[in-house]
Amino acid sequence: WFIVMRKLVLLAVFGLATFLSHAQTTPTKIGYADVDYIFSQLPEAKQIDTELKSTQAQLKNQIDSKYQEYQKKLADYQANINTMLEAVRANTERELIQMQQNIEKLQADAQTTISAKENQLMEPVYKKVGKGIEDVAKENGFTFILSQQIGGLDVILYGDDKMDISDLVLKKLGVTPKPPTTPPATQPK
Repeated sequence: WFIVMRKLVLLAVFGLATFLSHAQTTPTKIGYADVDYIFSQLPEAKQIDTELKSTQAQLKNQIDSKYQEYQKKLADYQANINTMLEAVRANTERELIQMQQNIEKLQADAQTTISAKENQLMEPVYKKVGKGIEDVAKENGFTFILSQQIGGLDVILYGDDKMDISDLVLKKLGVTPKPPTTPPATQPK
């Protein structure tokens, strides 16, 4: 057991030493890209946004229509509760509960539909951007490309702007980057 462990440790040390010596002779070039920025500059971004908003509006209209039916039936029930026969009252209450459950299911299904639609629309764009990043990295000798953010959290706490390949990726994808909008300078008083 001791001999096997010793051999494994020696192999690990040898592998690490080989990696470090290779890393010292081959410079590592690391860049980063802001995928959200790249996406916002693509023509597909507006089309995808429009399509998602259209789908959301359609689903909202369906939900609103069902909710209005529910509200009408509930108002009728509340107005006539004192004059209803017990059997009619119980049946109306079951219908109201069923309508409310159907509305909740419709809302959940709408969220699922929107997520699926967004994934369907975004998948080819992510592949396109990924391929652009890969091509730019290879053409410019980058060893690694990091993401500016993941899940809204900064992955890069500091990065030299010269290492940001976002505009190069846009150019590779045939998009001319728009200049950043800066607020007008304030006049001294």
